[in-house]
Parts: sequence; structure tokens; C-alpha cells
Amino acid sequence: MKRVIFNQKGGVGKSSITVNLAAVAAASGRKVAVIDLDPQGNASQYLLGPDWVSAEGESIYDFFESTLSFRLHPPGLDTALQSTPYDNLYVVPAHPELPALHAKLEAKHKIYKLKEALDALEDIDDVFIDTPPALNFFSLSALVAADSCLVPFDCDEFAKQALLSLVETLQETQADHNPGLILEGVVVNQFSARAKLPQQIVASLEAESIPVCEVRLPSSVVMRESHQAHQPLVHFAPKHKLTDAFQALWQGLNSGSESVR
Repeated sequence: MKRVIFNQKGGVGKSSITVNLAAVAAASGRKVAVIDLDPQGNASQYLLGPDWVSAEGESIYDFFESTLSFRLHPPGLDTALQSTPYDNLYVVPAHPELPALHAKLEAKHKIYKLKEALDALEDIDDVFIDTPPALNFFSLSALVAADSCLVPFDCDEFAKQALLSLVETLQETQADHNPGLILEGVVVNQFSARAKLPQQIVASLEAESIPVCEVRLPSSVVMRESHQAHQPLVHFAPKHKLTDAFQALWQGLNSGSESVR
């Protein structure tokens, strides 16, 4: 299963959700790969530590650069997969120079290369793709490659309007490039159960038939603490309520029962 975590709005927790869902899946015994397409490299840093840029091994930059010239046997993503400190969890790290390839990749219509490479990736049960907060070549490549899309969402009116625009983007991608792509669910992040506004906004999304995941991710300082420690929550704070929420979210997604159809 290939999932892309995407929202054109920044600061909604894409990398945190990507890494923590991937870590929970890996801890359950599945073999999991995180693909980091965001030049900021937050997911890469979360998993590999502060020296992720200088870490040995290839990155997603090397993969995309290799697609710019014809090769009879082009290298796949397997050469860029790096181990993390956690069993069953691997990452293809981002690179700060990734934007330098954008225009070249777009000009040569390399939009399907990530999909081809992921389809050829062996011995991986689940793929989670972290994306930049923009609709560009890299995020579109992820949408073309993915089976489903998870949309992180913080509960305010501006985020709602951005989400409605994003749904149109997904529908256009379905029509033009990836008819099998589904909106698996909107992941409500930093949710305050006691506040009325978040509940009202979530209810308005459901009223418009937008699939909203039943599990809400509560706000907690433990998330920032896990960032600082470079440890996903399932390892950093295994008994915390936010960790429990990620585990419940993963169980629902993995069973196919989490999304509202």
C-alpha cells in the first residue's frame, strides 16, 4: 500500500504524521519505507537525526537525477533506501538541493518515474510519502505514484477552504494521471475536544461528504519532544495518549475501516 501525505498548506503536521504512522506500522511487524520528497527534510531528520544531510548513502536527489539521462537498466529506489535505528523501518531521505532538479524533471516529463520505481520496490509492505507544502513536480509525482492520499488538517476556516481546493486537485490528478487514487481520509491534527470550533468545522466537512478519519490526533508537547529526540512516538513515549491515537489511526487505516466513504 502506497500512501501520500499531502496538503498544500504548511505547518499542518505532514512529516509528523508520516513518520509516526510509518513507525507504528513497522512496530507491528510490517516492512515500511518512508519516501521524503520535501527538501526541508523534516521526516529524514526525525528518523536519521540532525546529521541526515551528511549521512552516507544515496537520497531521493540521486534517484531523480538518474532519471534525467537514459539508462538501459536505471537504478531503482532500493539503492537509496537507508536503514533507521528501528526494526523494519527504512527511509529514502530528502536533500536540500532537490529544487535544483525541478525544472529539468518537469521539462523531460519524468512525472511517472517515482511510480515506476515504487512499483518495482520489493519486500516492502507499506510506503508513506512525505511531500512539500506545494503542488509541484514532486508532490504531483507522489500523487501519481500513490494508491491513496491522507490529508493532515488543522481546524480553522482557512484550512477548510484550502482543503476544498485540494480535493479538486486530487480529482484532477485522478482524471489525468492516476484513476486508482483515492482520498483515504482527512487526518484531524492538534484537535481540542473541548473547543466548539474544531467540532463545527469537522462536522461541516462530513456534511460535504469529505472522508474524515474518526480518530482525532490531540495536541501535545510530547510531539515536539519526540522531534527533538529524533524518536517516533511509539518508541519515545509508547504509553502516551497521542501514541495511542496514532496506533488507533493506523489500525483503522490498515483494516480499511477508518475512512468515511
